[in-house]
Amino acid sequence: MKSYDIVIIGGGPAGATFAREVKKLCPSKSIALVDGMAEGSSKVCGGLLSPDAQKVMAQFDLTLPKELLARLQIFDVKTIDIPLGKERHYQRHYLNMTRGDFDRWLLSLIPEGVDIIRGICVAVGASEGTYWARLKGAEGESELSCRYLVGADGAASVVRRSFFKMPKRQYLAIQEHYPDKGEDMANYSCVFDPVTSKACSWIIRKNGRMIFGGAFEPKGCKEAFQRQRSRLEDHMKKSLGEPLFREACLVTAPLSLGDFVLGRDGVFLIGEAAGLISSSSFEGISSAFLSAKQLADSFCEDGADKILKSYRKKTMKLRLKLGLKILKMHVLFSPFLRRLILSSGICSIKKYKN
Repeated sequence: MKSYDIVIIGGGPAGATFAREVKKLCPSKSIALVDGMAEGSSKVCGGLLSPDAQKVMAQFDLTLPKELLARLQIFDVKTIDIPLGKERHYQRHYLNMTRGDFDRWLLSLIPEGVDIIRGICVAVGASEGTYWARLKGAEGESELSCRYLVGADGAASVVRRSFFKMPKRQYLAIQEHYPDKGEDMANYSCVFDPVTSKACSWIIRKNGRMIFGGAFEPKGCKEAFQRQRSRLEDHMKKSLGEPLFREACLVTAPLSLGDFVLGRDGVFLIGEAAGLISSSSFEGISSAFLSAKQLADSFCEDGADKILKSYRKKTMKLRLKLGLKILKMHVLFSPFLRRLILSSGICSIKKYKN
């Protein structure tokens, strides 16, 4: 069993950012990052870089390589309410990118001295004041031990499930990829249909494909997804066609500040594993960046208790901001309030007719 000072579970934006930043601040610490993403794969995600995430990247002085950008960029979002039969356009400033390539680029920024281990973490635990992680990889099973264990493994976090309570509400994000027929469709649409889901869905055009996805209650999610797709096609009066493939993953939807769990003893959580994600839009990259940086900075302290105290203090503003997103979720997902907003046309933009 190989031993490290810090073992990070998860190689997404949170894990990659934490590994990069903590190695800069604590070069003498031995660090391993466990990346369970298969080669060439990608997280089930629309792949949009929000203004908040862009701001944090600017703070890191990171410039997004043009190779990561999708062919179609986004200047507005088309909001569709299926039961109301209403549509509005709102200005937005997202960067449309290829999520899998984005994650691999972030991993490439990790400095030398961090061991990147390819494999899936199947179990974690504690033993005599240290922590261990059991991995399953191409060469079989192996174990790592560490003084500090960092969970950056998303909504289905093995680390959180093993040491803490899981969030009260989680959805299954399901999305299908279709050939982009080049029809008269918005580059980005946000879909509301409370008949089939309490959350929102999305349509995004990207590199010759069109992605339709949404977040659904786990029980009966497949049927709800198919029904929403049918209702959306009826609303648009056009068929999405035959999907190329379908993918799915868990996504967290915080309901209260209590769903944000940062850690205990020598175990810490960052990004979506900590519940740090917007419950109104499911945007989590900006929170992944920020929480990773804030935990890395906290490792300048000596000892688990001091690290956690510093981490809690540094994340206070982020947690309060995400708490306001919970209030926003109740507004956006309320059919009555959404009807008032869409009917008023407040803050919407008017499209010129061709």
